[in-house]
Amino acid sequence: METMPMAKALNAAMEDALTEDTSVLLMGEDIGTLGGVFRVTQGLKQQFGAERVMDSPLGEAGIVGTAIGLAMRGYRPVCEIQFDGFVFPSFNQITSQLAKIHARSMGSVKLPVVIRIPYGGNIGSIEHHSESPEALFAHTAGLRVMSPSNPQDAYSMMREAIASDDPVIFLEPKRRYWLKGEVDRSATTAESQRAQIVREGRDLTLAAYGPLVPVALAAADAARDDGLSIEVIDLRSISPLDVDTVEASVKKTGRLIVTHEAPTFGGMGGELAAVIGERCFYGLEAPVLRVGAFHMPYPVAAVEEDYLPNIDRLLDAIDQSLNY
Repeated sequence: METMPMAKALNAAMEDALTEDTSVLLMGEDIGTLGGVFRVTQGLKQQFGAERVMDSPLGEAGIVGTAIGLAMRGYRPVCEIQFDGFVFPSFNQITSQLAKIHARSMGSVKLPVVIRIPYGGNIGSIEHHSESPEALFAHTAGLRVMSPSNPQDAYSMMREAIASDDPVIFLEPKRRYWLKGEVDRSATTAESQRAQIVREGRDLTLAAYGPLVPVALAAADAARDDGLSIEVIDLRSISPLDVDTVEASVKKTGRLIVTHEAPTFGGMGGELAAVIGERCFYGLEAPVLRVGAFHMPYPVAAVEEDYLPNIDRLLDAIDQSLNY
């Protein structure tokens, strides 16, 4: 076991994958010599060479299009999109080609492409640098969409993503890059399609993923001071979504709050709320509540603390749910 921040855990996962499988390649803007804007790929070009850790031109559509071609020839490309808001020039390649070629070819063509996207806010950056586009990709059949919340999951889920024959949108919560934790590098699979209960509770279920899992845990700690027992679920996989784990929890607690950094309108919280409403209607003690960002372009840094969900907003939602 090693103690390392999430950024280093991701670096270690790619290092180990590059070492074990010569078909694995990394590509993206400034990922080689610079080591990426967040230094997640630092040192890998020096270790594996420019033919396997490639600096690309500033063109996201070209990055993903090239990766599709490489995957067709037997490689396993891992692409970095420098910031979340930069992914949209490649949106057509991802949704019209990458997600569909396996079905279009009746299963004969596999595209084991991982697209790494640093996403989310709270780093003092404006629009195009602090987006949360996960619902757009989750709505697209043919893509796996996942987001780790801690260093161990960052390592294991990245190893799992690279080994997968499915295209994976790998969302890295950039505000958690420096969150430290123990990492077991022998754990190369994470069963990421299964959500994890990271805090047992009896009064209410609080579901989150990626950057907001630590916030959800902090809210559960604060609620415990008031005598409340909050169960916290880390969803981990956004598509497919592990509804079974959430359903079992809600049948125990009778209440559910879903939180994410993306706006609540059209977000993943609405999907989870709908399914839990269908499955747990007679067992719910209160409506499923959502706590997310507001339906507006990402604001300037001075007010992003008010834009993003925080402990106070989660505690308000907990009170609202328990008051029904």
